[in-house]
Amino acid sequence: MVVRKRALVYSWSIVLSFLVFLPARSLCAQATVIEGGYLFDGIADDVVPNPGILIQNGKFLEVGFQNGSHRSLVADTIKLTGNDYIIPGMFDLHAHYAMDLFGEGRVDERVGYPILFLANGVTSTFPGGEVDPVEMKELRMSIEQGRSIGARIFSAGPYFGSWRQDWKSNVTEEAIFQEVDYWVSQGVRAFKAKGINAGNLQALIRRAHTYGATVTGHLGSGYRGSVNPRDAIMMGIDRVEHFLGGDAFTSDKSAYESLVEVDIESEDFDSIVDLYLRKKVFFDATLSAYGYYGRRDPEVYDYFENEIKYFTPYMQGILEARPAREVNEQFEEIYWKKRETIKAFYEAGGAHLITLGTDHPSWGEFLSPFSVHRELLSFVLSGIPESDVIKFATINGAKAIHAGDYLGSIEAGKIADLVILNGNPLEDIRNIRNARMVMKNGQMYDPQKLLRSVEGKIGPSGPEEEGAWKPTGNDH
Repeated sequence: MVVRKRALVYSWSIVLSFLVFLPARSLCAQATVIEGGYLFDGIADDVVPNPGILIQNGKFLEVGFQNGSHRSLVADTIKLTGNDYIIPGMFDLHAHYAMDLFGEGRVDERVGYPILFLANGVTSTFPGGEVDPVEMKELRMSIEQGRSIGARIFSAGPYFGSWRQDWKSNVTEEAIFQEVDYWVSQGVRAFKAKGINAGNLQALIRRAHTYGATVTGHLGSGYRGSVNPRDAIMMGIDRVEHFLGGDAFTSDKSAYESLVEVDIESEDFDSIVDLYLRKKVFFDATLSAYGYYGRRDPEVYDYFENEIKYFTPYMQGILEARPAREVNEQFEEIYWKKRETIKAFYEAGGAHLITLGTDHPSWGEFLSPFSVHRELLSFVLSGIPESDVIKFATINGAKAIHAGDYLGSIEAGKIADLVILNGNPLEDIRNIRNARMVMKNGQMYDPQKLLRSVEGKIGPSGPEEEGAWKPTGNDH
């Protein structure tokens, strides 16, 4: 029996006014057709006229209609204009929910950040080590079950290594195995090592891989017992953050000192790039992370949004009274060196291995969910084409966390995550800031309504609440 299609064509204002906070179930049962505009699907290298996208039950049912098959469905139609561009939902694979508002240590922000990430087109996040893994698991479950709105969370669990305050370097392999077993049972499918020795890292990788879970690492040069990424790659690590490593990073000085001296024309650099390519290891460059501590190149770090308005009035007063942070000259050098090295890695054939991670545990001046746009711009300013930069943030991120079969691109059968933009992001990457609509799991949201819903919500409302924004002593 053929059911007549409901010809509902919504204006932007009508669509966005009623879609933003409806439960996912009520939308998933109804098919949605998106017509018009242009599509960047995360696979091709250019935008094309949108061939028509059919979404039902939270998935892309068809991308490009065959023989009018969608006409047999009850479907709502969203018509786009010639200045609307569709891209896949983005990944932030170093999406710190952590904040340190009082200089006493980090706590996870779980009220504003999930919504702010989503409003910025980031539909999937990996926190990269969590301050309170139990509370973050509860947040993940709340979002998955539809009790809360926010970006998808790929739980990280606790840090493995000295960055966890109660970590003991003489921990046994059996104890690491048991802890991995436990966190996998809690839904963790990706682990983060930071400040870990070689033996512990090898045990973590070995056990995680028995579950198909990935391991990423903030590693070093070999200095003071740290693990060089070169050695971690030979152990089978899946992803590396911040530093490519290799023989240019020597064990007599820190990774920070080594990085600023890297010669991209050297054999050492060619060797480590070749190792990444041969072993298919992803690299989370975190280009913009160090620039926040440096001189803040105005082309990247000028505010495009008044981020302070998302703090409570009380917290705003505290932040406005604080003196400006001192410039870290080493981190300023690192910011520019990282832009140079990522372009060289890209040109050597690493485009399919670069991912987007912001790595910005906020102290109040800048918020992590907006940092994705600074990271995208930093890639482009490094000389990398916009089309590949968008892939870093979409399909590469999905593949790096073993989600490429069901996320990261707009293809039939995948989960329906997408962002509708005002303006072509391949002409100006800044257009990704102009999100008109964001879809996650087939549910559409109005980014502006999401943003307004968390204004004045982050941080303590008065001095009596400051304690909740300081660590308890159990976490680093």
